[in-house]
Amino acid sequence: MDVRDIYGAGGRDWDRAGLPWKLGIAHVVSSLKAGDAEQVVVDLTALQRAAGHDVTVIAIADDPDGPRAEQLRRRGIDVQLLPKRRGLDLSMTARLVALFRARGISLVHAHNLQPLIYAAPAGWLHRVPVVHTKHGVSNDLQGRRWLRSAAAAFVDAHVALSRPAAEALVSQGQVSAEKLHVVASGLDLSRFAPDPVARARVRAELGISQRAWVLGSVGCLSAVKNHALLLRAAAQALPEHGRLLLVGDGPERARLVALARELGLSDRALFVGGRHGVPQILAALDAFALTSVAEGLPLAVLEAMAAGLPVVATAVGGVPTALTDGYTGFLVPSGDAETLAARLTELRDDPALAARMGRYGRKVTLQRYSAARMAERYMDLYTLLLVRRLHRGMPAVRPSDLLAYARSSSFVQRAFGVSEAAEAPGGGWGAPRTDAAPSARPRSPIALSI
Repeated sequence: MDVRDIYGAGGRDWDRAGLPWKLGIAHVVSSLKAGDAEQVVVDLTALQRAAGHDVTVIAIADDPDGPRAEQLRRRGIDVQLLPKRRGLDLSMTARLVALFRARGISLVHAHNLQPLIYAAPAGWLHRVPVVHTKHGVSNDLQGRRWLRSAAAAFVDAHVALSRPAAEALVSQGQVSAEKLHVVASGLDLSRFAPDPVARARVRAELGISQRAWVLGSVGCLSAVKNHALLLRAAAQALPEHGRLLLVGDGPERARLVALARELGLSDRALFVGGRHGVPQILAALDAFALTSVAEGLPLAVLEAMAAGLPVVATAVGGVPTALTDGYTGFLVPSGDAETLAARLTELRDDPALAARMGRYGRKVTLQRYSAARMAERYMDLYTLLLVRRLHRGMPAVRPSDLLAYARSSSFVQRAFGVSEAAEAPGGGWGAPRTDAAPSARPRSPIALSI
């Protein structure tokens, strides 16, 4: 099978559309630290790279590096760290334009708000389609509304992770319905499965009895995740020798540790911090809980289902689209500790029910939430946008070429407040790749064509 067929868009279809099958795709993220959006980018770009595309991941936060960078490099992905200045960095869009041009980018995919603000206008200036995926929830919906609205005007397609998330985006006026698409997140499912060996090993490492009933949750210890609700429910549902395993770290840790002590859970609630090897941690659990007050489509729920665990989760955001109440787990109202405790107790006291829900959940995840399925949906969207642009026609000179031609002039320093040498050691903020052909270097815009 041709690797292109993994997306449902084989070479002949692309040839008929007049498109090159090998694309230059730029994924722009805020940082490469641990998180749902970053994990989606790792899995998506790995498949796009395997399909023969040139893929670049650009991180633009003021401290952009993180563990996902090494994961991407191991998969052969070109990683570029382009840290922004604090506050609104007027030079960032220009630097992105120059990088897109140097890398021969044919489509820009921005993930979340900060990349949207800077990468969407950069993609428009470079005259390529721009896709924006909204992962999770916005913490400052009002604070930067004008920036979001301005940047959204440069986007060809917005993506929500679930239909409820899409409806919320439209009702809040964040995007126009005509540009909105739904693409569910997907997982590298080969990493998740029931694993008795890992179960025994992890429990031994953490000092947990092999016979104990263990409830777990994976995620940042932040207010939106509402782990306090989980602790209050666990105080009612955990048996004497049971354990609650909280994987992750965050600003709420100290408060949650104090609450666990207050609830008499000090010896049963284990705060293990951020850990690698989440699939092995999940194998050690008997049930999984998510108690967020808001969500997009949380990977934690999909990972737990893929690992064969019954899940109890608050019915927020896109969670009900993945978790079917009474079939793959239980949905509970947000903030309802009593109902949450009752559902956890039901799973604790009925191992056959828990095992059946775990099997059903794994089946659903394998059918609907694979990384390959997600990549196929995104490639279908990319193809649609590229075909539209091809048939619409393009101007003879890219604005990005004009910027590149002018980048060494005083205009750039006045307009963007940058100096060429200060932005990129060894080459300036618009320097082409060292392996680029001579023709890729800036020339007079009058001679340029596309």
